[in-house]
Amino acid sequence: MNPSLILWPVLAQILLTIAMYVLLGVRKNEALKLGQVNRRETALDNRAWPANVVKVSNNIANQFELPVLFYVLCLLLFSVQKVGWLALVLAWVFVVSRYLHAAVHTGKNVVPLRTQLFVVGLVCLLLLTFLAAWHLVAAALV
Repeated sequence: MNPSLILWPVLAQILLTIAMYVLLGVRKNEALKLGQVNRRETALDNRAWPANVVKVSNNIANQFELPVLFYVLCLLLFSVQKVGWLALVLAWVFVVSRYLHAAVHTGKNVVPLRTQLFVVGLVCLLLLTFLAAWHLVAAALV
């Protein structure tokens, strides 16, 4: 299998982060146009924004938590040329779980559903970690 295939889910995850920044800008602009916020207060306190803006801001923070580990694991597997079908499936499931998590988080914010989606991504990362460790140990024994 071509190891560079693992870079497609990485790019998809990066696009999600960029999309969240765009959505944040759109929602902030709407809040300002509707007069829902005081500009001075929002400059110093994120909580001064309406809930729909805070949800996106919180989701952006999430994009720099688990996904950072995802990037490292994918690049590790790519660098040791050990990208197989299992790694690729886990990477795509992780990314899909993050897109769904972001949609729930920035929408209705149903916490039990959001938690389930988070756990799916976390399990994918755990399995990717074991897979990467397996390949590193196997390479060390050769």
